[in-house]
Amino acid sequence: MTHSTRNQGALICAGAGLAALLFLLGVLSGSYLALAIPVALLVFAVLGLAFWVGWTILTVQVEPEAEVAPPAAQTAPPSSSSQSR
Repeated sequence: MTHSTRNQGALICAGAGLAALLFLLGVLSGSYLALAIPVALLVFAVLGLAFWVGWTILTVQVEPEAEVAPPAAQTAPPSSSSQSR
């Protein structure tokens, strides 16, 4: 891992810790927004993912499969009992 990757990881951890602290302080103070904002962000993130999946399915380009000709009529191989006699 590079040094910059570790710095990015440390910043993510610090940001998550700060967000958790602010959330906890908001909940303890009885603020409605402390619950409403994170829930709204989560709902919009999930809805965004659902829209992205739907859009991907809607716009995917699928090539039709090539038609395979049926195999020629094959004769049945001789049974093993007739070969052993």
